[in-house]
Amino acid sequence: MINAKLPKIFYGGDYNPEQFYLETLEEDIEMLKQAGIDIATLGVFSWALMQPGEDTFDFAWLDTVIDRLYENGIYVCLATPTAVPPAWMVKKYPDILRVDFEGRQHKFGGRANACPHSPSYRRQSAQIATKLAERYCHHPAVLVWHISNEYSGACYCDKCERAFRVWLKDRYGSLDELNRAWNTRFWGHTFYDWDEIVVPNVLSEQWGDRATAFQGISLDYMRFMSDSLLACYRLERDAIRRHSHDIPITTNLMGTYKPLDYVRWAREMDIVSWDNYPAYDTPVSVTALRHDLMRGLKDGQPFMLMEQTPSQQNWQPYNALKRPGVMRLWSYQAVARGADTVMFFQLRRSIGACEKYHGAVIAHAGRTNTRVFREVAALGEELQRLGDALLDSRVESRVGILFDWDNWWAVEFSSGPSRDLQYLREVQKYYDAFYRHHVSVDMIHVDSDFSQYDVVVAPVLYMVKPGVARRLEDFVSAGGTFVTTFFSGLVNQNDLVIQGGYPGELRKLLGIWVEEIDALLPDMHNRFVVSSPAGAVEGEYRCGMLCDLLHSEGADIVAVYGHDFYKGMPAVTRNPFGKGHAWYVASSPEPSFLDDLAATILQRHDIRPPVAAPADVEVTVRRKGASSYTFLLNHGDVVHTVDLGDGTYKDLLGGGTVTGQVRVNPKDVWVLES
Repeated sequence: MINAKLPKIFYGGDYNPEQFYLETLEEDIEMLKQAGIDIATLGVFSWALMQPGEDTFDFAWLDTVIDRLYENGIYVCLATPTAVPPAWMVKKYPDILRVDFEGRQHKFGGRANACPHSPSYRRQSAQIATKLAERYCHHPAVLVWHISNEYSGACYCDKCERAFRVWLKDRYGSLDELNRAWNTRFWGHTFYDWDEIVVPNVLSEQWGDRATAFQGISLDYMRFMSDSLLACYRLERDAIRRHSHDIPITTNLMGTYKPLDYVRWAREMDIVSWDNYPAYDTPVSVTALRHDLMRGLKDGQPFMLMEQTPSQQNWQPYNALKRPGVMRLWSYQAVARGADTVMFFQLRRSIGACEKYHGAVIAHAGRTNTRVFREVAALGEELQRLGDALLDSRVESRVGILFDWDNWWAVEFSSGPSRDLQYLREVQKYYDAFYRHHVSVDMIHVDSDFSQYDVVVAPVLYMVKPGVARRLEDFVSAGGTFVTTFFSGLVNQNDLVIQGGYPGELRKLLGIWVEEIDALLPDMHNRFVVSSPAGAVEGEYRCGMLCDLLHSEGADIVAVYGHDFYKGMPAVTRNPFGKGHAWYVASSPEPSFLDDLAATILQRHDIRPPVAAPADVEVTVRRKGASSYTFLLNHGDVVHTVDLGDGTYKDLLGGGTVTGQVRVNPKDVWVLES
């Protein structure tokens, strides 16, 4: 469990009493106790208050808050405040300020505005982290350390440029190797001195998020900047760890945040935590994928839901209220997919600035008789009754979907063949197919142990890193099913095309050769015509965006194209390989095809949902020892009946036991133990 001092699902969130000059502290504590809140995140944006001058530190206010919370049974997740350096510090040390993609140095303001290679920022952030650790490492209230906040913000300053060159020397060893990896003979870019290398921004090689003259340079700068911000996290983490040895340390991630390689970050974190902010109309499966991705970063270890809003947000175009029951429903969705905490931003609503209309447990009215407060209090009472039952239980999956940040960056830097190609969107399509079958999926990475799965899916595996193809061959040879798609196997880890024909190192496994790739305009489409004994459902399915023109080199042809000059060419193949099969889907198909493909593969491996349920009812299972916990979450607006089969379950939320069929009301949740 996260911390044995609080052996239950943590329930709380960000609390900023310093913004109210501590005037509401005592009344807040009473209301938070009524709501069942048992942990508060403190100090996130308090650097200017903690350190009003170069050699001046003031923690008296923080002492008061921590002590009073603890005296009332509320523990603390203590944050370092380094997401926003104080104005005086930036004035004295202007090297702290970052330079943006357009080459402009920022002034003081906003957040995540510091250059990760500023000596001043690194020195000051390590110092404040040390001061906090020295003061609070033995305080019984502190359960978790929270480093900074939502790391982001690339920098393109001269300091980063110099550091980039050092990073490149470490990565490549020599200019000859770097020139080869970047293919710098293109456009006469050969480098003869490290100092000739400049950052790729709008002033040099790159003119947009997805447009660059040299993919290798831009790709490496993404890696470098992710590593640079991670180095800042490690600096503060290590400063705290020198004084606080047993308390877990984390930082709040942001789900599918593109600029940071969270696989690398997770290796440096004791526990993964993240902030979940779906919009009113975000598909439920999109949020589910992100929970599963966060769980997968540390190979299935439970994670912390560090932030969500109790009601509405402040920063989306349309900040709708969460309808009655939705906050509870989405909280349990996080728990169902591996969260051992339910935490909010924020506990009391700010009175000014850009987050003053962001939802909170305590609204501006400062009362307990609001709809939101009543819902929060009711959930708090439920989580108290659940106790430690769910803690450290795991979600077990036989299907893994590969997600790789390097691949994401490379796909979208690729200079074609279609600007509509979005890696995350294609991954989501395949995730959705298994989600609709109520089958659990692990989001895995290239270093994961493939052998623990029956099925591994890798949509748009454009970049094949060293050793991955061989590990996939071993996986399939042993009886596994591998599925990949168009635009896969084209390049190596440096984004250099693998010679000898697409799909490169995957060619043997897939039993195909791709000759050309056709990019269709948004209003164009083709069709898969399926008529094969390979096991897929017969019929026709719409496809589009990209169409690989391929030839079988031993693979069974499951479907062919129905239109255009490549009508009749293979569009979907299945290659027997050892004891298993490798599938190739040569275009982006409509959802019904992926549903049928998933059904075919699941049937082969006898993978079934925990219970039969309607589409609107999300079904997941967490397991611990001999106990299983089945979650039924009705995201729809009508009552649904779920058949539990022959099992007998303990109803953890309602009490008693249930068998046979249960009625799940709209926005309601069942947690059933067996």
